[in-house]
Amino acid sequence: MLRPRLRIPRPSRLWRPAISTRSIHHVPVLAQFDPREGVPGLLSPGGFDIAWTQYMQFVIEKLNNLTAGTEFEMQTVLQVLKATAREPHHAPIFNYASMAHNNALFFENIANISTETADDLNAESQEEQEPFTSPGEERIPPRLRRDLERQFSSVETLRREFLVTAMAMFGPGFVWLVKNAQTNDMRILTTYLAGTPYTAGHWRRQGLDMNTQGSLDAPATVKGWQERAQTGVGADTGGRFIPQNQLAPGGVDAIPLLCLNTWEHVWLRDYGVGAGGTGGKAQFVQAWWQCIDWNKVEGLSGIARVDLKMK
Repeated sequence: MLRPRLRIPRPSRLWRPAISTRSIHHVPVLAQFDPREGVPGLLSPGGFDIAWTQYMQFVIEKLNNLTAGTEFEMQTVLQVLKATAREPHHAPIFNYASMAHNNALFFENIANISTETADDLNAESQEEQEPFTSPGEERIPPRLRRDLERQFSSVETLRREFLVTAMAMFGPGFVWLVKNAQTNDMRILTTYLAGTPYTAGHWRRQGLDMNTQGSLDAPATVKGWQERAQTGVGADTGGRFIPQNQLAPGGVDAIPLLCLNTWEHVWLRDYGVGAGGTGGKAQFVQAWWQCIDWNKVEGLSGIARVDLKMK
């Protein structure tokens, strides 16, 4: 008796990658860090793996799936978030693009302090003996230091504002140091969730925790939202660059210089929740301040280019 033969296809024929999985956008390369070492002074190898390697791969994969075959697939991540910020039906694309960009800027402005020379470490130990100086601040370039002191009265004031602002955020988001491209003023502002500080994306600034703002039916809440929508970046207290009646919707042209990521997946593994006043977000922010790459911050601010033009 003849038995029918069951033809089983080879494994290679069982799976075909979907078009939506092709890589259009890519995870940036962080040349200053070795994944086996993590971020010295800030994140363990495991913490770095979650906050950067796994998370960036996740958001980029989601972004590629959502943009494949659309007008956004060949645009940069920054172009995508700006183009989708105003369209509610593009909210998922904006969220993943903005998170990818924000997290990348956060990590790119962190220095590998383990590569410092012995002279650098000796200079740091001498700076620690001076009052009101935190470790890492000796790496601030002179021109940038002058601008920061002019704007915030001292670098220590800026450090405290970053810490206080981050601790006051009830929920995930980002704390930014931004520069007004028109006046060169600097301000600290916050964006919750995947909010962006860019003027072109001011519709998704998300500068307030709406869980603390009451109902949108309240007149004061509606008025406050309208003011933020009209002024865009720098619209909340401590971040207003110019009166709202001097500029149409879109706000001022703000340049992000420094980004602090306060999402819990970044710091919870290494610092815990902070129970009993030990560890937690506060210790993470203090450690981050000591690891900032101030040369990159100066580069984003354009201070050096201005000096060259004046010569």
